[in-house]
Amino acid sequence: QVQLVESGGGLVQAGGSLRLSCAASGVIFSINTMYWYRQAPGKQRELVAGITSGGNTNYADSVKGRFTISRDNAKRQVYLQMNSLKPDDTAVYYCNIRLGGANRWGQGTQVIVSS
Repeated sequence: QVQLVESGGGLVQAGGSLRLSCAASGVIFSINTMYWYRQAPGKQRELVAGITSGGNTNYADSVKGRFTISRDNAKRQVYLQMNSLKPDDTAVYYCNIRLGGANRWGQGTQVIVSS
């Protein structure tokens, strides 16, 4: 059974930093692309960043230069380092993996950026 567990969210002032973690189990982690999404209140869930098994990354324009996605295949974890946070980054952040065409999600971790 695939399980994704996010952690690391919290309340931070604008300009601050947070590091999110996602621990994966029940899946061959090393061969899968991993993603971070976020959903702000009243808005649709949006892709934030992705990282392939080989370490290639992509980012939403809104976070380029501020966020960094990385992975540790030995620990079966994916991370999202978030710097220079803005109030617009306030959202629930979700870890995601796509298996057989189906999206699998964690429970999410709340990030609140105060101005």
